[in-house]
Amino acid sequence: MNGSNRLGKEYLPTSQQVEHSHYHDTDHEHKDHPHGTREPAHPHIHSEESLRRIVNRLSRIEGHVRGIKAMVQQSTPCPDVLLQIAAVRGALDRVARIVLDEHLTECIGRAAQEGNIDVEIKQLKAALDRFLP
Repeated sequence: MNGSNRLGKEYLPTSQQVEHSHYHDTDHEHKDHPHGTREPAHPHIHSEESLRRIVNRLSRIEGHVRGIKAMVQQSTPCPDVLLQIAAVRGALDRVARIVLDEHLTECIGRAAQEGNIDVEIKQLKAALDRFLP
């Protein structure tokens, strides 16, 4: 991904640098529960523009998945359904890349400045272990 696609606030005009934060627990093992139900360890701050772009992409993916569901309900040929599933997988991978890129530029960078890079790297490794096949 080239630098123009980075979503960090340094790429936004000052007027668009509204921030949002969420928290991660440093010793948390992921269970099947919604994001945001963990005890806060340290804030992760992201621009509203970044959040908007990610949410918009996820909304398009959500619509695409609903379209695939309709295809199945209408007995669309399996190869066509598989092609659409592959498109959704690719779109999800692109969103994951955006999230990872932002995490590396924003969250890891901030942790390095604040002196808690080891905790952040440990969390990233744990997340990548779950994410990557």
